[in-house]
Amino acid sequence: MNAPNLSETAFSIAAVERDTGLAKDTLRVWERRYGFPSPTRDANGERLYPADQVEKLRMIRRLLDHGRRPARVVGASIEELSAMLDACLCPEGGAPAGRDDGLLQLVRLHRSVELAAALRQALMKQGLQRFVAETVAPLAAAVGEAWMRGEVDVPEEHLFTEQVQNVLRSAIGAHAASAGRPRVLLTTFPEEEHVLGLLMAEAMLVPEGASCLSLGTRTPLADIRSAAVGGGFDIVGLSFSIAYPARQAIEGLLELRSLLPEGIELWAGGAAVRDKQKRLPGIRVVGDLEDTMAALQEWRARNGAEG
Repeated sequence: MNAPNLSETAFSIAAVERDTGLAKDTLRVWERRYGFPSPTRDANGERLYPADQVEKLRMIRRLLDHGRRPARVVGASIEELSAMLDACLCPEGGAPAGRDDGLLQLVRLHRSVELAAALRQALMKQGLQRFVAETVAPLAAAVGEAWMRGEVDVPEEHLFTEQVQNVLRSAIGAHAASAGRPRVLLTTFPEEEHVLGLLMAEAMLVPEGASCLSLGTRTPLADIRSAAVGGGFDIVGLSFSIAYPARQAIEGLLELRSLLPEGIELWAGGAAVRDKQKRLPGIRVVGDLEDTMAALQEWRARNGAEG
């Protein structure tokens, strides 16, 4: 009988870091200190993490984001972690405020046509900015939480992202191009492929008369600088998903800040940089969509500009 191919069911430490947002050094420290995770080794002695351990690490990362300490969660069982997440996400026992569980169920059931129709209907009722704040943001949080728990797989997450992107791009495109200020360049770092945060920011800024240009995802730092300087942009905005390692985000942002002229502001948002403002001098950490609007108003007040 042939031995099982571990590479089909296990993940390298680099893949686990990308998937969970937990740094490689953190994984190694936990392995020594807590006995978890407990990877196997491939023929070259490199760590391989089984899928069930990666699922548990996702849940641990989510709890860390909610302020739990590693010593309290790393040794817990899946059932205990799930109960902790329920307590964090729904402290009163109900669905989080703003969540539409009907939309989440459409994601889980792969009902893309119905999901697209429901999203378009919500957009028509709410208008672009309210749609982003009241429908897209809560749904994205719900999908992210379900993914971290292992209740939503990659295909469902991709279905959700694709449908929301389609609706947002169409709605943004329906707005007349603005020559107003600030001029905002939107993108992500080379290893960040999630684009939804950029689209949500653009959907909030464009109706306010800001001029936005998106480079899409995975842009090298030198190219970001070149585009920002060559295009005469006022602000560079970057988005980081929960899966992006926080330390890597901080290091990259500080490097990019050093590359950009002082007159170009650098804004960063998303789960990986949440509550990291003290570690990012000279960079505006945008906490949520409401804070995006506050940052816009502050910029215009400082620069005497209107949309």
